[in-house]
Amino acid sequence: MSLFVTLDGPGGAGKSTLARLVAEQLAVAGVPALITREPSGGLLGEVARRQTSTFSGLALACLVAADRYHHLETEVRPALARGEVVVCDRYVPSSYVLQSRDGVPLDYIRHLNALADRPGLAILVTAASAVLEERLTVRGAHSRFEHEGSSAAEVALYEDLADVLAVDGYVFHRIDTGHQSPQDAAAALTGHILGLSSRASYPPRERLLPP
Repeated sequence: MSLFVTLDGPGGAGKSTLARLVAEQLAVAGVPALITREPSGGLLGEVARRQTSTFSGLALACLVAADRYHHLETEVRPALARGEVVVCDRYVPSSYVLQSRDGVPLDYIRHLNALADRPGLAILVTAASAVLEERLTVRGAHSRFEHEGSSAAEVALYEDLADVLAVDGYVFHRIDTGHQSPQDAAAALTGHILGLSSRASYPPRERLLPP
């Protein structure tokens, strides 16, 4: 089977941990998987990831989009062609939120990313803002976006994003990592991924993965 799965959500939600655990559980099930991220580990991605204090607004939005198209061409599509499940830590939904916070009009961000491949399954990973704040305090911020603003504001932006994703044709689900262990959250997601392999079509509507 091949399936493109993306994980988006506020800082501290546990996306990277979830991606790693899902890959491990898919391996146990005999399903090859590629775990990747955006910005990618390539040249453009490393600049976009590490230089958020240097680049902002339109410049950063274009840089992230350029890295995305290169990432799709060089990593994501080849893995899907090999029959693998691709699990990507952050994708277009994160651009909608983060670049909008950076002052870029949403319509422009949508235009930049209009030709990006749609995932077969987009996961919005979330948790209560108090839980996110506590995790970020322990973990530390990864970019200026996690230094600026509050977790509550970012959670609200991802909540508002649901309508945009539905209009854009994303098949998306929510998973709350604040009410279950990372292992249980990964098991729920892995089971859902395996279940999708037997379906021919996926209507664009929201569902909540069970705790």
